[in-house]
Amino acid sequence: MQENNTHSKFVGYLLWIFGFTGAHRFYYGKPVTGTIWFLTLGLCGIGWLIDFFLIPSMNRESDLRFASGEIDYNIAWLLLTFLGVFGVHRMYMGKWLTGILYLCTFGFFLIGILIDFWTLNDQVSLENTKKRNA
Repeated sequence: MQENNTHSKFVGYLLWIFGFTGAHRFYYGKPVTGTIWFLTLGLCGIGWLIDFFLIPSMNRESDLRFASGEIDYNIAWLLLTFLGVFGVHRMYMGKWLTGILYLCTFGFFLIGILIDFWTLNDQVSLENTKKRNA
């Protein structure tokens, strides 16, 4: 049986350092609580500290939930986080038209970036499933 290791604990803990922004929760596919962490600075730091101990279980859950494949979640998330306004993460996934649109419109006026923070895991999972079934 092949192991489905889609997300990295190392990247999760790296994003946890900025956890008061909810970055690690978005990464593990929890956009609602990621938004709450963003708006409340990690529930005033308390939720952020508790998440240090929850990251291993969030990692296991995301490995079960999302499909592995050719597109790497870690690379996609790093590209979104650091180069998202240029659409590089979309180009990496093969979505060239929207990638160029992001490049020309500064991440579709940052609205596209926000949407991608909510949906990137599902986008990568869908693309991996398509490529596996093709």
